Amino acid sequence: MTYELADYISVHRQLFAHYNELCGRLGDEEMATRSLCPAWDVRAVIAHTMGVEVVLTGWAPSAEVPPPFEKMGEFNTGVEGLSLSEFAGRVREITAARLIDLEGLDPAVIDEPSFTPAGIATYRRFLQVRVFDLWVHARDIAIPLGEALDNGGDAAEMTLQEIDDSIGYVVGKKIGLPEGKSIVFRIRGGVDRDIAVKVDGRATRVDDVGDPDVVVTTDVGTFVMLAAGRIDPQTQIDEGRISWSGDDSWGRAAALNLAYTG
Repeated sequence: MTYELADYISVHRQLFAHYNELCGRLGDEEMATRSLCPAWDVRAVIAHTMGVEVVLTGWAPSAEVPPPFEKMGEFNTGVEGLSLSEFAGRVREITAARLIDLEGLDPAVIDEPSFTPAGIATYRRFLQVRVFDLWVHARDIAIPLGEALDNGGDAAEMTLQEIDDSIGYVVGKKIGLPEGKSIVFRIRGGVDRDIAVKVDGRATRVDDVGDPDVVVTTDVGTFVMLAAGRIDPQTQIDEGRISWSGDDSWGRAAALNLAYTG
């Protein structure tokens, strides 16, 4: 599915509302809880996500001028000593300003060339990566706190699409599926989608492979967090959150080696 600027703005609004809600209710102990990012506690994760939004606010999508990430240092220094209420207020300001910024863009900018973490692509891909980042970081927080989040809707679809767009690399380079083999990732739960890949010279995303050598089945939350390198794959296998049929050795290899970012 192809999303337009208004769709990305809507999902940003939803995700920003979640971060604002967190800042409004979490206390000092919860904010100090270690997140799934080993070097960061919950507050640091929120600060990181908001720091990126500060960098992006006012930046015109461009393939020539990158976002001014040098602003991150100043931002981090500025929020270090804030009380919880002050920090929450700063997050509200940042998210409101970023939404105004996005809403002021010409919808046609979505197809313009732009810097992205995946290289030069389009601003659509840039916003897709931002949704992926915000969605994953929300679970970096929720999982250690023992909180369940909704894994459905456009935010989850956009997040999954970022992995879908990278699946040839994941299968060819991280899993190492050999020439002539095929695999289908059957996502059921939160989002329902089949992602098929065939290795014919290189691992390539295809619409269908007919009779795949291996089918890996999992839910979108597990799939994304494994691909993001945030959760232990053996634990997910042991607890039945990811399973496979067909070629046992390649099914296991796929389940253990989905991580391509982190």
